[in-house]
Amino acid sequence: MAFFVISKNLVTFLIAVLHESKIDAAKHVSAWVGASFLTPVIGAFLADTYWGRYWTVIVFLLVYIAGMLILTVSVSLPMFSTSSEHGNVNSLLVYVGLYLAAIGSGGIRPCTKSFGADQFDSTDLGEIARKASYFSWSYLVINISSLLSGTVLVWLQDNVGWGVGCAIPTVLVIISFPLFVAGSRVYRFRKQGFSPLKSICQVIVAAVRKCNMQLPENKSLLYEPSSSSAPEGSYKIQHTNQFRCLDKAAISLPDKTCIPPISSWRLCTVTQVEELKMLLRMFPVWVSFVIFNTSSMSPTLVEQGMVMDNYVSSFAIPPASLSTIGVLTVLVMIPIYETISVPLLQRLIRQGNGFSQAPRIGIGIGLSAVTMVYAALLEMKRLAIVQSSGLSDHNVPAPLSILWQAPAYFLHGLSEVFTCIGTAHFFYDQAPDSMKSLCTAIGMLGMSSGAYLNTLILDIVAVATTSSGSPGWIPDNLNEGHLDYFFWTMAALCLINLVMFVLACMRYRGNTAS
Repeated sequence: MAFFVISKNLVTFLIAVLHESKIDAAKHVSAWVGASFLTPVIGAFLADTYWGRYWTVIVFLLVYIAGMLILTVSVSLPMFSTSSEHGNVNSLLVYVGLYLAAIGSGGIRPCTKSFGADQFDSTDLGEIARKASYFSWSYLVINISSLLSGTVLVWLQDNVGWGVGCAIPTVLVIISFPLFVAGSRVYRFRKQGFSPLKSICQVIVAAVRKCNMQLPENKSLLYEPSSSSAPEGSYKIQHTNQFRCLDKAAISLPDKTCIPPISSWRLCTVTQVEELKMLLRMFPVWVSFVIFNTSSMSPTLVEQGMVMDNYVSSFAIPPASLSTIGVLTVLVMIPIYETISVPLLQRLIRQGNGFSQAPRIGIGIGLSAVTMVYAALLEMKRLAIVQSSGLSDHNVPAPLSILWQAPAYFLHGLSEVFTCIGTAHFFYDQAPDSMKSLCTAIGMLGMSSGAYLNTLILDIVAVATTSSGSPGWIPDNLNEGHLDYFFWTMAALCLINLVMFVLACMRYRGNTAS
């Protein structure tokens, strides 16, 4: 709830309270969302290498609490009002609180998701099946929080005060700390392994050192310790023929040059090499997820709603609250998918152990393109009404109901049901056992990269469309701009992404760990 109450209404706060321009507000929102999904890499590295997922959640939850407290104070106290002489101090405190919250939430997010998945026994077929549903149901719970944030808390921010809207999730974050600790006696804890990033670097260094050596014809000659000499709890990954240049890291050196113990920077196991290969095979899917998030995280939908008639009878709908439709779509469609669609598919289709999430992710990517097409058509209609009403030179809402945005948010929610849940399961399921948190974070890094790519696109659009002195596609007065051109651009990007994803799926090989 703390994360969503910030992300859903931040663009409104920056424009209405901090008096930032629309283009700057959109960029700052994308940058903050990007930071929120970039920091999971830090949390995942600490969890997989040093602290474990449990203690990583503990530490970053404290950082989260500090950020939310600072943010609540900065929007609550009159002395920090932007209209007072302390306005600059207020802006500084706001951004300090925002980015501490981004660090805290980013560090927690990959660990809680992976820690939850760790509670299922990977040797029990029944628990393996329930783990697949876990990702869907956990995503549903997250969207319940999103629903409450996008309705109750956003309404409180717009109508009662920003301090109240931030204080409630701050109290809930504080309460979550003892609640999480209370479950310590029943949690399943996985043993800590070696540093996954260090292992990746060792494979690259060893392969480069032996780049001039010839690979043996018999792949069984590549170095892999026997099961009896392997550490307890370790696993092996079968050799694959992709990225064969990396296999050189596992070429055993002549005996005269090998003085035991052999440095892992000179000789790596086949399993280490295959772990890196698994990450490389996941990369095209990650790129597709980045582009998916480039369109789905755009705050321009909220800005479009800000220049539409937001009154239904005498009730004013906050533009940010309309995203609730997407959340409700998720809440309705997940139970339908899990209770009806999954059993039906199990009867009709026998799925193997490969990339089973591909159709689900692909459908979501296709729906993201449809969402952008609808948004573009809606903006064309809005601009036509503005021109016919003579409002082009006035920064006022068009006489077009904001409820016309409802199908766009519905399609967006539907695309999330397919793509976001599918990728979350994919990045955990297809990851090496020693890199579960890291790969979950890499998936979230796709959200961060998508947000930053959205910021870059907005910057390019701002420069390219205003170079001749014109107001550009996204000016402060959207009635003078062409937001529809931006939506058409994003629709084309989504279609290209769908083609890329299909090609990546055709070449993908699944996890071969044993």
